[in-house]
Amino acid sequence: MPVYEYLCRDCDTTFEARRPMAAADEPLSCPEGHGRVSRRLSVFATTGRATASPTGQSSAAPAGGAPCGPACGCHH
Repeated sequence: MPVYEYLCRDCDTTFEARRPMAAADEPLSCPEGHGRVSRRLSVFATTGRATASPTGQSSAAPAGGAPCGPACGCHH
């Protein structure tokens, strides 16, 4: 079951709840009992880059490598 992140608009409490996907947007109370709760967009980041080899297998680029390539000016 996925974990969703929510924000209470009454007390600014951020909390997580494990709920079925079908119930992700159903009404929910915050831990303090308030009812004005909205689901937040959760984001995560990964490092590295997968590249395909001639055999079709993928290999990840090192975490410290530049994900944009040598011509990029972002200085990773």
